Amino acid sequence: MNNIFADNILEGKVAFVTGGGTGITGGVARAFAEHGARLAITSRKEENLASMKKMIEDNGGECFAIAADVRDYAAVENAITETVSRYGQIDIVVNGAAGNFLCAADQLSANGFGTVVDIDTKGTFNVCRAAFEELKKSKGQILNISATLHYLATPMQIHVSAAKAGVDAITRNLSVEWGRHGIRVNGIAPGPIEDTEGMKRLLPEALKEKITKKIPVGRFGRIADIENAALFLTSDAASYINGVTLVVDGGQWLLGTSLG
Repeated sequence: MNNIFADNILEGKVAFVTGGGTGITGGVARAFAEHGARLAITSRKEENLASMKKMIEDNGGECFAIAADVRDYAAVENAITETVSRYGQIDIVVNGAAGNFLCAADQLSANGFGTVVDIDTKGTFNVCRAAFEELKKSKGQILNISATLHYLATPMQIHVSAAKAGVDAITRNLSVEWGRHGIRVNGIAPGPIEDTEGMKRLLPEALKEKITKKIPVGRFGRIADIENAALFLTSDAASYINGVTLVVDGGQWLLGTSLG
């Protein structure tokens, strides 16, 4: 990624990133490290974090990897405690752990629906709640990774749409309740991001050209676009931005189009 921001824009900060081993939030974790933050990254399985931890450390960054299922509040509390024990503080929390698969509503099981809501919505709350005391001390901030799926309607994605709508509600409510503690809470809603495993899995290549024509800026997003948005929202340049979910989709949702 080209360095648009100063290399030290997050110097002295500690960032706790869920789903930090791969994909969008893996990119955010790497970008934070490149701009001065010390990292704690989590995933349900520690082996999912090994390559990102090595990449960050090979580039001179500091990274602590710990397994934690965000659906398990005790596991999240332990990960927060271990991070504070290692670094002494937490300044930024990024909620990026998520579940997704394509399924028509009339074929979706109650368990499938509930699993995605538990990971995305309940998991986001669990991490925010477990980190609250540390964020209050540091007057820190939360960045929740959402989506644009629920702004209109996206076929085959009712479970994810419901889960991300819940994430947006968490962002708004906590920004109001916790702003008085000096904690800012914002979100990012990525559109279609082409260099992710999820997009390769969920979007057939045959549809890619069709969807591209429905994006006003004429291209799919890239992980680097979300990294830049995350760096901005967590920097002092955004110190008066609170309760916003920033849409980063090239204007696609404004045309009323979906990936369906």
